[in-house]
Amino acid sequence: MQRPSWEGHLKLSLVACPVALFSATTRGNDISFHLIHKKTHNRIRMVPHDPKLGAVKRSDLQRGYEVSKNRYVVLSDAEIEAARIESTKNIDIESFVEMEAIDRVYWDQPYYVAPNGKNAMEAYTVIREAMESSQRIAIGRVVMHTRERVVAIEPRGKGLLLTTLRSHDEIREEEDFFRGIPARKPGKEMLAIAEKIIDQQAEDFDPSDFTDRYEDALRKVIKRKQKGQKITAKPVDEEAKVEDSDLLAALRRSLKGGGGGEKKSAKSTARRKTASPRSKTRTKAKKPTRRRAAA
Repeated sequence: MQRPSWEGHLKLSLVACPVALFSATTRGNDISFHLIHKKTHNRIRMVPHDPKLGAVKRSDLQRGYEVSKNRYVVLSDAEIEAARIESTKNIDIESFVEMEAIDRVYWDQPYYVAPNGKNAMEAYTVIREAMESSQRIAIGRVVMHTRERVVAIEPRGKGLLLTTLRSHDEIREEEDFFRGIPARKPGKEMLAIAEKIIDQQAEDFDPSDFTDRYEDALRKVIKRKQKGQKITAKPVDEEAKVEDSDLLAALRRSLKGGGGGEKKSAKSTARRKTASPRSKTRTKAKKPTRRRAAA
């Protein structure tokens, strides 16, 4: 079993439960490369380099915050340590909210919350079942890796899922990117065809359908190279550009061709047939209060 990322107590008012956090995701299957010399195939060492002194020792390095070009405020390890928040080893639940109240752009890293020890089972079960019954998500704070994080906790299966939330300062304003989009509505015929294409491609979501195709292709390239085969890159076809005047025709062709896109598997096709029809009423997630969250 993997080592916990964090251990401490989950606190609901005066009730405390020993828990451990385990990362719900892994990058262990990702392909990574080392830099090696093209002739010797020796792995390259990254040596700290000063523009005036050349190679320097790591023991001579210190941290500096750039306040203007080439001007730094230098901080020692002890001074940086003074800014760290004291870890209480508690996940303090502060409030409970509806899931729709949290904008999806704020969701960050997920962790499984597991009871830590036999004595934790009763309190853990009580907290989990109460949250399940209330249909609300807990909002709390926890210090992880010297940083205080705001977190959301929700029931998942027989346990709990904790997700760190990004702070308000980490989110860019959508208006900065959508300001240039015109307010005019598309033509009724084009909109109707586009909605039919969406209905044709509607299906139940299955994450197993979505793999990293680049990683898969890269593994095949590595295996072929191991066998001594010659690797050549295929020419990249530029996507055909659709002019505004051709948009309606392109929509009609897409509708006639079953929505376009790549050929789907039999399993995916079956899910499309059983997928529920698109609802005409759409619920929009509430925007969170513009209150700054702790970093």
